[in-house]
Amino acid sequence: MSLMEKLGVLTDAAKYDVACTSSGVDRRGDGHSTGNAVSCGICHSFSSDGRCISLLKILLTNECIYDCKYCINRCSNDVPRATFTPEEVCTLTLEFYRRNYIEGLFLSSGILENPTFTMELICRTVWLLRNRYYFNGYIHVKAIPGADSEVIRRTGFLVDRMSVNLELPTAEGLKLLAPNKHRKNILTPMRQIQNGIQESRNELVLYRNAPRFVSGGQSTQMIIGATGENDHQLLEVAQSLYQKFELKRVFYSAFVNVNEDKDLPALPGGPPLLREHRLYQADWLLRFYGFQAEELLDEKRPFFNVMLDPKEDWAIRHLEQFPVEINRAPYERLLRIPGIGVKSARRIVAARRSGSLGFEHLKKLGVVMKRAVYFITCNGKMMYPTKLEEDYIVRNLTCDKDRIRFGSDGMTYRQMSLFDDARFQRQVTPQERFQAAVGQF
Repeated sequence: MSLMEKLGVLTDAAKYDVACTSSGVDRRGDGHSTGNAVSCGICHSFSSDGRCISLLKILLTNECIYDCKYCINRCSNDVPRATFTPEEVCTLTLEFYRRNYIEGLFLSSGILENPTFTMELICRTVWLLRNRYYFNGYIHVKAIPGADSEVIRRTGFLVDRMSVNLELPTAEGLKLLAPNKHRKNILTPMRQIQNGIQESRNELVLYRNAPRFVSGGQSTQMIIGATGENDHQLLEVAQSLYQKFELKRVFYSAFVNVNEDKDLPALPGGPPLLREHRLYQADWLLRFYGFQAEELLDEKRPFFNVMLDPKEDWAIRHLEQFPVEINRAPYERLLRIPGIGVKSARRIVAARRSGSLGFEHLKKLGVVMKRAVYFITCNGKMMYPTKLEEDYIVRNLTCDKDRIRFGSDGMTYRQMSLFDDARFQRQVTPQERFQAAVGQF
């Protein structure tokens, strides 16, 4: 195959791996190398400042010795196969970067010959980029479970982020759909990367110029819907990974059925994308809003409400904690109000030091009033006479017909009069008002 033919095969083969995230790394160009790294999103995702960033996302090879039932690249599938050499990956990365197509590289791989051999190829590729071609941009690679720990260690000093895909959330699921993979082999490199990051931090305290190990942290990916785990189990696994391995992100990938196999679910409605979306929302609540998995779901309610986002669902089940007074509530309690995010909660805390806040101020601070209005008061008053009842709030949050309507500024509303035509309500313009006044004389 030519280089471009390989690129077509291996970029297509990499599309099911979603474990890409913002780098968390700020590294300026040093005047001798090519490129730099900025804390931002990658792979056409969005950074914290709203920018859309691109990344060259490819597999080193789609050949694989494993036969995972859910994977398009499994050894029993008859699909076009290709393998890059380390030099070819370097050429593609540099040429794409020089053309301003990309800002970094995400490199994953099938298992060629054995895990250690594949990891050696990845390490060689990254070493060439850093030391022969002086590429200083963002690099994210996969750590191959079962590979020699020394190869993973050497790679960790060359890259910004590493990830080890958990694939399936339970050992039983792995045994059913990925018999060649074992949970222990997956968790071992996770622990090694975690320990390496901590050791690197300690050395940086003593030596400012000490080499950094995986400075952008590590992430993982779980496939959603391939096995029978409920949302409660998935969220508990994610919470455990955050607590035990200090992961930056857990990614959730809705299962796409690309193989015919009796052990795979049929999914007549297509991939469970809404379920994936709710898990991502709940994941943010775990990482930034102070929630615990057991608060959001339990064994009696193991799945998220598809009609409400997880924070709204939690709020309507804990109405005894509402309404919350905006001018007195602590920051941690503000975070639990639907419609108030991390930034808007910080702005509220900062703004109320200068004076009392009213409803007219909240929208300017970033509060989503169509959600928050049912759960808050300002100076002891609610913005609108609402009922603090579960059925009433759910109906208003989910039904456009019953939802409270706001004016163009998001904060005002007008009561209907007997002279309004319910079918054709139209704002009277100043010109029409003037003509009506003239006509009376």
